[in-house]
Amino acid sequence: MKQFKYIIFLFLSATLLGCGPYSFTGTSIKDNIKTFQVNYFQNTADLIEPGFDRDFTLALQDLITNQTNLNLTTTNGDLVYEGEITQYRISPTTAQANSTAAQNRLTVNVRVRFFDKNEPDEEFEQSFSFFYDYSGNELLQGAQKDTAHEEIFERITQDIFNATLAKW
Repeated sequence: MKQFKYIIFLFLSATLLGCGPYSFTGTSIKDNIKTFQVNYFQNTADLIEPGFDRDFTLALQDLITNQTNLNLTTTNGDLVYEGEITQYRISPTTAQANSTAAQNRLTVNVRVRFFDKNEPDEEFEQSFSFFYDYSGNELLQGAQKDTAHEEIFERITQDIFNATLAKW
């Protein structure tokens, strides 16, 4: 009976200790990281969409806030994200017989510089890109433009999150 209790104790100890660093979002944030900072991502693309840079910056802040327990700060963050929007381009992807676009594509490219105050070896500069296709008969405006931006923000911010915090 005493050996059985000892075996149960060891099993429970190993189980509880093994689950300690696990996170449901898949992040591997160390205990010494408490804050993050997202500097304004300026739009340096040839085509400037008003408010796109502000909305992208807020989308990245929101994603990190919602998927981690890190606190957002404006200065001296343990983790710092900065960069610029280097491409906001609309181009035809397929043509029709009358030389008009059957489908258009909005492509966005964001260059990100990531700094980790506690682990400088983790720092990098990388570009992230995604696109949204829509009918060539339509203009990218109103609700469709909002949908396109949201889809692009969701994909690029998640890719940035995965590269910096989930290490995917």
